[in-house]
Amino acid sequence: MSVSLDGFIETPDRKIDWVIVDEELHTFFNDQAREMGAFLYGRRMYELMADFWPTADTDPSNPAYVIEYSRIWKDMPRIVFSKTLDMVDGNSRLVRDNVVEEIRKLKAQPGKDLSVGGPGLASALIQNGLVDEYQLFVNPVVLGGGTPFFPALNKPINLQLIGSRVFGSGVVYLAYQTEGKEPK
Repeated sequence: MSVSLDGFIETPDRKIDWVIVDEELHTFFNDQAREMGAFLYGRRMYELMADFWPTADTDPSNPAYVIEYSRIWKDMPRIVFSKTLDMVDGNSRLVRDNVVEEIRKLKAQPGKDLSVGGPGLASALIQNGLVDEYQLFVNPVVLGGGTPFFPALNKPINLQLIGSRVFGSGVVYLAYQTEGKEPK
């Protein structure tokens, strides 16, 4: 998830127009996405993604890396957690209840890693100890407020740095594994 230097994922008015996504970074996202087993989304993130990616590969004005991601996204299984949506499209499945239980079942299955998108869903998983790895793309901006990357916690989460990279744009990728857990 993209995050500001001061730890926010969106501004107080829920804007993400400060996020840097150039060709180098997007190509890295594509490589990561290709290795996932499924995308897990909350309602807002799903709606944001579903508004653009299903047809992005049909627009010849889009660069090759955007077209590539569109194809990855359309092929990837998606599980959407929402109590308000009536339906989801394409390769998506809607789950209305028992988010924690559903994630535990998914994590128990063999297969590739699961990617979580959306602050509400991510917060619920973090608070229930269900996140094995955190991948932050720290953008060179200070927002001063907004939606925090991490929710309020009852106890610290100890992490071990397992990867990092600095992009030409100034974005810094940091990957941390939760102590005592293997990624899933």
